[in-house]
Amino acid sequence: MGVDFGYRGEQLGLPEHGPGSIARPGRRIAALFIDWALCLLIAYGLLADRDLQAAGNWAVLVLLVMSILTVGTIGSTPGKRILGLRVLADDGNRLGIGRVIVRSVLLCLAIPALIWDRDGRGLHDRLARAVQVRI
Repeated sequence: MGVDFGYRGEQLGLPEHGPGSIARPGRRIAALFIDWALCLLIAYGLLADRDLQAAGNWAVLVLLVMSILTVGTIGSTPGKRILGLRVLADDGNRLGIGRVIVRSVLLCLAIPALIWDRDGRGLHDRLARAVQVRI
């Protein structure tokens, strides 16, 4: 009580506002919904033979593959790109493929993404030593 923890990202050396600052939860959740809708559309149209329940199952696999490919190459998924976010290593560099795979698998499990630290990073980002920043 009464302890000042500073702003989100201060311990990581990130600015408080503007480009390079920690992405706010609302923007990150909106990006995830955009990505999920895109994956569901792809799964329903290409993989599930018009079965909505099967499309949901396939969409998780599509999300995993899309996350690994896009975060591993350009640093952001389509939803993150639309909303101006990027995933970086907590030291400011690009994530290596191993850390991208760990982050993506944990994101698809959903529970780690729902547990946040005081900087607003999900457990999947924390374990992969990643941070989502504004661009």
